[in-house]
Amino acid sequence: MLDSPRLATAAGRVVPVVEDARPSEAADDPVQRRDLILLEQARDGSLDAFNGLVECYQDHLFGLVARMVPDRDQAADAVQEAFFSAYRNLRSFRGGSVRSWLSRIAINAAMDTQRARKRRPVQPYPELEDDTWQPPAGEEADPERTAVNSERTRALKAALSTITADQRTAIVLFDVEGYDYGEIAEITGVSLGTVKSRIHRGRLALRERLEHAVEFFRGEAL
Repeated sequence: MLDSPRLATAAGRVVPVVEDARPSEAADDPVQRRDLILLEQARDGSLDAFNGLVECYQDHLFGLVARMVPDRDQAADAVQEAFFSAYRNLRSFRGGSVRSWLSRIAINAAMDTQRARKRRPVQPYPELEDDTWQPPAGEEADPERTAVNSERTRALKAALSTITADQRTAIVLFDVEGYDYGEIAEITGVSLGTVKSRIHRGRLALRERLEHAVEFFRGEAL
């Protein structure tokens, strides 16, 4: 949570176009209405209102960024930078989904982190390094299943580290976060056709890289 109105110097890639967003824009969507009310109050100088947005979306943004940067500490720093950038650019919010707007800024912060660290390949799924991200094993779990899951995780982790950052971002947003094509186009600043192409090409690249481990993915959609 932000405890002061300090601003970060590195802003996200948001276009400085001022356009008021009123809660009435989302009268039928209570979440969006809540977000717009908080954002409008934050624009009027309420730090508590902006902290309300932080509380609503910090976990979502961390989950998103943690799939794009090498480790969790860097992910946390990128999310913090993204919120400072959002605070600095409140007046540039152009309406629409506050969630998508914040996600776009967070992705820019994550990509800035990637560009600053080119010494080794980025691991987009650091949580795959252990089993804590998975739900508790049920009674049907057995050593053979555990071994297969471990091999599947290793193979997927290696494959994901080899596709392009643009493809990885599109796949994470679509297959993991559940954004639709239009939202991803808005978040990443590219056309709808480019989004679909990145997802398609990324999936093809993953399939090709996972051919040697196909036995671990039978019944899994790639």
